[in-house]
Amino acid sequence: MTFEELKLAPAILQAVHEQGYNNPTPIQAQAIPAVLAGHDLLAGAQTGTGKTAAFTLPMLHRLAGSAAATSKFGNRGVRALVLTPTRELAAQVEESVRTYGKHLALKSTVIFGGVGMNPQIERMKRGVDILVATPGRLLDFNQRGEVHLDMVEVMVLDEADRMLDMGFIPQVRQIIRQTPMKGDRQTLLFSATFTEDVMNLARQWTVNPAIVEIEPENVASDTVEQHVYAVSSQDKYKLLYNLVTQNDWQRVMVFANRRDEVRRIEEKLVRDGVSAAQMSGDVPQHKRIKTLEGFREGKIRVLVATDVAGRGIHVDGISHVINFTLPEVPDDYVHRIGRTGRAGSSGTSISFAGEDDAFALPPIEELLGRKINCEMPPEELLKPVPRKH
Repeated sequence: MTFEELKLAPAILQAVHEQGYNNPTPIQAQAIPAVLAGHDLLAGAQTGTGKTAAFTLPMLHRLAGSAAATSKFGNRGVRALVLTPTRELAAQVEESVRTYGKHLALKSTVIFGGVGMNPQIERMKRGVDILVATPGRLLDFNQRGEVHLDMVEVMVLDEADRMLDMGFIPQVRQIIRQTPMKGDRQTLLFSATFTEDVMNLARQWTVNPAIVEIEPENVASDTVEQHVYAVSSQDKYKLLYNLVTQNDWQRVMVFANRRDEVRRIEEKLVRDGVSAAQMSGDVPQHKRIKTLEGFREGKIRVLVATDVAGRGIHVDGISHVINFTLPEVPDDYVHRIGRTGRAGSSGTSISFAGEDDAFALPPIEELLGRKINCEMPPEELLKPVPRKH
């Protein structure tokens, strides 16, 4: 199937082609026609399947085809609302809206906590058609009368399962009460898993939704070539440095289990002349956004992260994921390697198994349903790191 067959507005198709896409991913091929037909949607898809475009494209198509609305409060009303659990995801979704909507006369903005409110308030005052937001900051805006949701035509809940995990549902409920009744708005709910709790939310907030589910388990592992290197703890850093520099890799993600480990790896890489940055709970929000931009633009070659920080990172073109330490929870392994091999491209993951990591491998193999070969790294990858003076 091609994007042309989805019958999207020409201006949207032009933007899609400018991004180099000709064929929709499975979630896009199934979700977009249902949304264009006006149905509510319950979609099961993990990150890396192209789910953001699965709601962004039909949402833009719908708004482009009708005139801007005026809220009963007198200002230009928000016509589409996307709620996401994390700031990183909110920023990425809004970037996707801008990318695909660049030939349309629609305005979008993103609001989230952790940064100053005033610039966000200024943008809202200029009028916004599409608002991407995290629940806490949006409630603040709503309670201060800075945003009105009575004209929302399309509402998207992205990563509903994570919103549940993070305890955001009471806030989401308050927000939804400010929007038109279900049936008077189109509601699209995306979740990596269809748990009973998620199905419950779908029953409360949607009307006869179309249900689309894309292979939930191990989406990434089919497109990711997986390796395990047996390596002593003291040789891990040498191996990492040599892998990146000898192969001239440009966009690599490195995972470690603890924040102090993440910090140490990043400091050593920078000291040895490799542009690197870290992502962990210690890093303040404004710095995280800057770091992600640098990584996306290729100014940062290696991003070192903990699992919590790494889950919200969806950057195309990550060629390699390196597990400096194997995760203690097998699911985290699948999430980590899913940062590469996204949306149909292939990627490589390399795990370092030291004496402390060996116990973590069998449960991961059990989850994947197959063995991963453990190999010795080639001799040249264990050469000492040349010291910079």
